[in-house]
Amino acid sequence: MSPANGYPRLLGDVGATHARWVWQDAPSATLPQAQTYRCDEFASLEAVIARFMADRRVARPRCVAFGIATPIDGDRVAMTNREWTFSIAALQASLGAEQCLVLNDFAALAASLPCLGETDLRRIGGGQVQPGAPRVVLGPGSGLGVAALVTGDGGREIVVGGEGGHVTLAPGDAREAAVIDWLRAELGHVSAERALSGPGLVNLYRALCALDDRTAAPFAPADIPAHASTDPACAEALRRFAGLLGSVSGNLALTFGARAGVYVGGGIVPRLGGAFDSAIFRARFEAKGRFGPYLEPIPTWVITAPVPALRGAARALDRLVG
Repeated sequence: MSPANGYPRLLGDVGATHARWVWQDAPSATLPQAQTYRCDEFASLEAVIARFMADRRVARPRCVAFGIATPIDGDRVAMTNREWTFSIAALQASLGAEQCLVLNDFAALAASLPCLGETDLRRIGGGQVQPGAPRVVLGPGSGLGVAALVTGDGGREIVVGGEGGHVTLAPGDAREAAVIDWLRAELGHVSAERALSGPGLVNLYRALCALDDRTAAPFAPADIPAHASTDPACAEALRRFAGLLGSVSGNLALTFGARAGVYVGGGIVPRLGGAFDSAIFRARFEAKGRFGPYLEPIPTWVITAPVPALRGAARALDRLVG
C-alpha cells in the first residue's frame, strides 16, 4: 500500500481525560480540525470511536493510527489511568481497516517534532539546536508522558518510547524533600507523575498545606492557578511544579544527550501561560552541578500547537504504509 492510496484515515490522540479524532479523506499538508470527546462519557474506546464516526457520518477507514496514554506491548492494550482495554486486532477487524497502528501517546508526540515550526512552539531558553542529536519530549496532563526521537543510520528517525513519567522523583531542596516525604506517606512510591500532572499539581498543593499546618481546600487541578494570586499554597505549588519539571527535564536531557532540544507538551503547561514560571523551570533544568555547562546551550520549548500528536500518528502511518 502506498501513502497515496492509504485513505480514508482515522487518526486519534487518546488521553485519560479526552479523546481527539480526525478523519482524513486524502493527503493534505494540514489535518482537519480535531473533534474532542470527554472520556468519562464513554464506556470504552470502541464507543468513542463509534460516536465520532457517527458524528462525521463516515463508514470505514482504510487505515487507522492513534496514540494512547499507556504502554503498548502486544495486542492487548490496557490504559494506565482509565479502565479501558481493547485488542488491536479486534478493533481493526471491527472497523474493517487494512492497517491499525496503535502508539503510546508520547511516542506519537515525539514523531511530530520534525514538523513543528516556530508558530507551534514557545522558546524558554537555551542556545542552538545541534543537528542530528536526540530530542526529548515530556508533558504533564492526566499523567506524565515521556519519549525521545533519535536519528539512526541514513538519517532515519527512531522514536524511543518509555514510561519515564514513573521514575522516582528527587527533591531539589529541603522543602521539596519534606513534600516528597509527605507524598510517600500518602502514596507509597513517589514517581515524577505524582507531582507533575493534573492530579500531581493538587498533590503538591495538599502537601504544602499539610506542611504549613493548614487545611487544604477541595481543589481540582484548574483551581490551583485560578487561586494562585490569593492563596500562598497555590502559588508555591505552581513554583514547585515548574522547578520539579525543570529538574526532570534536565535529567532527561542528560540521559539522552538531547542536544537537539527538550520539548514540553501535554495538556497543562501550554494552558498555564504566564502562570508557568519559565525562569524557575530553566534554572532547575541547568542546575546539574558540573554538568550545568553541558545543559546551558540545550534549547527548551513549550509546544503550543493544538493536538500535535495527531501529526505524529499521521507521520508514523506514512512510514508504515509507504
